[in-house]
Amino acid sequence: MTPLLLVGSNIVMTFAWYGHLKAPSWPMYVAILVSWGIAFFEYCLAVPANRIGYGTFTGQQLKVMQEVITLGVFAVFSVTFLGEQLRWTYFAAMGCLVMAVVFIFLPVD
Repeated sequence: MTPLLLVGSNIVMTFAWYGHLKAPSWPMYVAILVSWGIAFFEYCLAVPANRIGYGTFTGQQLKVMQEVITLGVFAVFSVTFLGEQLRWTYFAAMGCLVMAVVFIFLPVD
């Protein structure tokens, strides 16, 4: 359940943070208010994701998982919504974050 809620929260938050880039004519205060309104719904997913997941996962594991999910969600968003291309550097960065997930989930004993 935790990873699914984190994916949902990241989809919503990506629109809150970057969706306004497609509306450059909006005054800054409108972009901020719209983003805040969207972010409320992100919190409605992220807070339960972390509360449900904590105990099964450590706080550090939750954070690294969230970062990798964020990068994956943003990759799709940047291509489909912003019309940007993914470069090899993006994939290299994603590989580094995937390795962070591997390291954070290794047993410490």
